[in-house]
Amino acid sequence: MLATAPDFDVLIVGAGISGIGMAAHMEMQCPGTSYAIVERRENLGGTWDLFRYPGIRSDSDMHTLGFVFEPWKHEKSIADAPAILEYLNTIVDERGIRKHIRYQRKVVSADWRSDEARWHVTIEQADGSETRVTANFLYLGSGYYDYDQAYDPGFAFGDFKGQVIHPQFWPDDLDYTNKNVVVIGSGATAVTIVPSMAKKAAKVTMLQRTPTWMFSRPAKDGLANFLRKILPEETAYKITRWKNITLQDFAFKQARKKPEKVKKMLKKRIVKALGKDNYDEPTFTPPYDPWDQRLCLVPDADLFEAMKSGKAQVVTAKISSFTETGIALDNGEKLDADIIVTATGLKLAVCGKIAVSQDGKPVDFSERFYYKGCMFSNLPNLAVVFGYLNASWTLRSDVNSEYVCRVINTMKSKGADVAVPVLAADHALEEDDIFDFSSGYIQRALDIMPKSAIAYPWRLNQEYVTDRKIMQDGPVEDGILSIHAAGANAQTSEEQLEAAE
Repeated sequence: MLATAPDFDVLIVGAGISGIGMAAHMEMQCPGTSYAIVERRENLGGTWDLFRYPGIRSDSDMHTLGFVFEPWKHEKSIADAPAILEYLNTIVDERGIRKHIRYQRKVVSADWRSDEARWHVTIEQADGSETRVTANFLYLGSGYYDYDQAYDPGFAFGDFKGQVIHPQFWPDDLDYTNKNVVVIGSGATAVTIVPSMAKKAAKVTMLQRTPTWMFSRPAKDGLANFLRKILPEETAYKITRWKNITLQDFAFKQARKKPEKVKKMLKKRIVKALGKDNYDEPTFTPPYDPWDQRLCLVPDADLFEAMKSGKAQVVTAKISSFTETGIALDNGEKLDADIIVTATGLKLAVCGKIAVSQDGKPVDFSERFYYKGCMFSNLPNLAVVFGYLNASWTLRSDVNSEYVCRVINTMKSKGADVAVPVLAADHALEEDDIFDFSSGYIQRALDIMPKSAIAYPWRLNQEYVTDRKIMQDGPVEDGILSIHAAGANAQTSEEQLEAAE
């Protein structure tokens, strides 16, 4: 054992859903284990505090985007950001987590020191000064996209005299009352913004280059609200959560097995919501199968209602140029705009853009394999969360948090301070596409993403039910994860790095 203990047993980066979830699981599963959460922003909430655009809401139901341990009690299961922040604030207050959060602390770098069996973490504070802390285990709940830069599609706005806004950096004082607004994009952000802005704007146009598969569902879960009236809160939540997980899984697999059948179903639901006279099939027919990209949720058919009222429209075309008063399209048409919103997607980032190193040598995550969708090959005492693409983010957050707590408890029981998934240099693993999705933000980031093999455990799986069973019930010491004291029964750092190259 080293003469001095680290500052924290576990350092959690990010006070969003992933970081708060890990802290809550530690409170339940690892009593007596010291931890801190460092958050670069002034408030907790992550995505739900960062994004301030009109209508910001979940695109997953809160019975699965909510945590397994904390029932969602609101009437609406498709929730807006204020309701989600209220939920998170309740958790940190009721579970004693708030006192562990350090705000306006940005993690700049983290170096694993093998001789000390701890991470040396450099943190930038609000005044620009830097401080250093040590931790035995590092848990990155820092999200999946770049908080500083949005994706830039290379638009040249030229002579346009109006305002250009990106949803990631929405100004608090934007007045769009009786203005003409063009929202460029067709993903979840655009589908959220358009009906919300249409309530006050003169007209809102969603300009899409390519359509997106959409589906409408009520914002309220009727069964959930009924069960809450007749059953204890936790029981009702468990039933609703199981129902929604099962339906999500069934819908995804149906889309992969019978895409034409799912296409017909989705189109039928749009026709019903929009009306035959307002439905234009090419506008709602993407050139790819459902769930090749994530489906866009339209709660309570709000987008279609805005279109029927004449306050919103969807135009499919490419941009030819930007004029003083709007956008010229490649089909010869023009769109007048006082405000242009570029909802063109996010820019992905790995591990919060933290400069991670191992005994002073930079870690290239694109050369490491995922281990159980949680840790990385030959990298000790570090875990991350990258949520499911075909289900709610929090489902992965929950299983990863529970699993890491099991690892930490196993380390404690053995008097060990190192847990590392060992992958030999001659592993001969067959690689798989890490994401079988065609979404632009995914494809643009493939070169920085960690590797994923075709077989478990060296992959980022997209099967929640399978992951949950393995992570909860499978042995922690599986013959791959080496748990030991520093310097004992371990490869050297040099050998570990060579194995990952």
